[in-house]
Amino acid sequence: MPVSEDIIQRVERLREELDKHNYRYYVMDDPSVPDAEYDRLMNELKAIEGEYPSLVVPDSPTQRVGGEPLAAFTQVTHEMPMLSLDNAFNEDDMADFNRRIIERLASDEEIEYACEPKLDGIAVSLLYENGYLVRGATRGDGETGEDITQNVRTINSIPLKLMGNGFPERIEIRGEIYMPKSSFDALNKEAERLGNKPFVNPRNAAAGSLRQLDSKITASRNLEMCCYSVGIVEGGSLKETHTDSLHCLNQWGLRINAEMKVVKGVAGCLEYYRSIAEKRNGLPYEIDGVVFKVNNLALQQRLGFVSRAPRWAIAHKFPAQEELTEVLDVEFQVGRTGAVTPVARLKPVFVGGVTVSNATLHNMDEIERLGLMIGDSVIVRRAGDVIPKVVKVVEEKRPDNARPVLFPSHCPVCESEVVQLEGEAVARCSGGLFCAAQRKEAIKHYASRKAMDIDGLGDKLVEALVDEGHIKNVADLYTLSRYQIASMERMAEKSADNLLGALEKSKKTKLSSFIYSLGIREVGETTARTLSNAFGTLDKIRNATVNELIAVQDVGPIVANHIVSFFEQAHNNEIIDQLVAEGVSWPDIVVDTADKALQGKTFVITGTLSQMTREEAKEKLLALGAKVSGSVSKKTYCLIAGEAAGSKLKKAEELGIKVMNEHEFIDML
Repeated sequence: MPVSEDIIQRVERLREELDKHNYRYYVMDDPSVPDAEYDRLMNELKAIEGEYPSLVVPDSPTQRVGGEPLAAFTQVTHEMPMLSLDNAFNEDDMADFNRRIIERLASDEEIEYACEPKLDGIAVSLLYENGYLVRGATRGDGETGEDITQNVRTINSIPLKLMGNGFPERIEIRGEIYMPKSSFDALNKEAERLGNKPFVNPRNAAAGSLRQLDSKITASRNLEMCCYSVGIVEGGSLKETHTDSLHCLNQWGLRINAEMKVVKGVAGCLEYYRSIAEKRNGLPYEIDGVVFKVNNLALQQRLGFVSRAPRWAIAHKFPAQEELTEVLDVEFQVGRTGAVTPVARLKPVFVGGVTVSNATLHNMDEIERLGLMIGDSVIVRRAGDVIPKVVKVVEEKRPDNARPVLFPSHCPVCESEVVQLEGEAVARCSGGLFCAAQRKEAIKHYASRKAMDIDGLGDKLVEALVDEGHIKNVADLYTLSRYQIASMERMAEKSADNLLGALEKSKKTKLSSFIYSLGIREVGETTARTLSNAFGTLDKIRNATVNELIAVQDVGPIVANHIVSFFEQAHNNEIIDQLVAEGVSWPDIVVDTADKALQGKTFVITGTLSQMTREEAKEKLLALGAKVSGSVSKKTYCLIAGEAAGSKLKKAEELGIKVMNEHEFIDML
């Protein structure tokens, strides 16, 4: 099919524009158009190339992914060896490195160093000829690597064609391909969702992604590349310094590290190292140290190489974030919400800058996924302030006496039953009122406004009373003396009297408030009120079966099981009995067994009512079987509108929902 000049020019403009947007987005981190506009341009180019296949060229933005999967990778011999770097692990090592350079150069001047983070990825070589990418290869052993051209073409921060002009006819660019932390997290979440084994760390994920024979898989992994040096250069030249040369690469469309800096002397290097160490956890990629290079390229030439490493560069490594150690035992901790968490007790190992002897295992599902046994050798990872975790079991090192991890059936703190409902990963202690691990949260909840409403008993005071040993559970609140309270920090006799008065006042409550105050999992205010209205007395709720509970409106199997588990624990019942003995009481509710006039109908109350509070109106509606919601929707049966009703009234009128004023509401009641 003949192609018009207008079509050819449009294709060229689209490619130029897309290349420019790719550069701004993937290299400069400064997108110039929204994603929708980029997609529109890309789709237009794809459509034209689809209609005119003769216009397709290898460097078109549409050609990053394509072709059949490879049968195997071919070998590439590097024209200039890709050498490794010597390492420095402390300030003395850095001082020795600087001293050797000064002595070799016989110079009294401070050396200028180029500094940049050492990315934890895969070293690669990119070969461009006349501006076009012709080959991508792994470092391999430094002499020979693998041809991964098809895969590097999928990485958006690697241009298929260099931008601008002035680049050499033939240039080899070296850098690190890595997986950003966000992409790594997303990849592992998807692996877990599919039941696949997650990657241990971003470096392994990047390596595995680059070695895919199917480039479409590589393309899906969101890899990036950052350039750090140049290899062979033919038919052209670079600048006089390392950093100026890298800035040339950046102008030609390649990403360089934004944290790169030039400093003077070893003191400047150490200051840079410390500043990057502080930033490390906030960076969007993993790093394992800092690389220092003599900035002047002529001085690099004079210094030369020793063995397989340059004399003019060194990697100042951070303390390792992963180490191998042994699992001595697995213990179980109980959190403030009752969650029972397995913790690996490890043979102490120095990792991430600290000595680690414990690591979280999250839950039994994680233990099964890892295939962990006590006695195993494991890889432990610690990144910054993140809690150390076991990321892999080295099964080939498993000893003959390794034993399985057994999850406890009873709480290791209070001996209450450990309950794990079907479909939930977390197992929990059911002794909420009694368990020492949960006591602070249980007391705070009990005292909260919507529960027993104990004025003056704030979170900090609860924590202090528990820490001082004055209270161990909610029943102990009613045994507190004036002296005990007044002796607490920031509490005086007047404050003590006020709190004692609030405690006495709280003894007269409602059954629904008391049920809510117990902190039974997933029993909120509404469910507590529903249970109270359905059963009428505490004893009937205590003794209800799962089937009887499910029969109550809005109580499903999960909530019913939580309620039964809670009241099955003797410790919980003992504390409830203590509360009653201390004088906590409520009027029983007369259960109306007749049909509820408003059963299943949803009401919304808005505005100010003059003859009752909105809470009282809500109670009356609930007693008649209605549901009371906080927002208007198509499911709303009626809106009760008091004075100064606002947006909810307007929405109800728009949806054609029935509206009552306060007088009409009282007439209905």
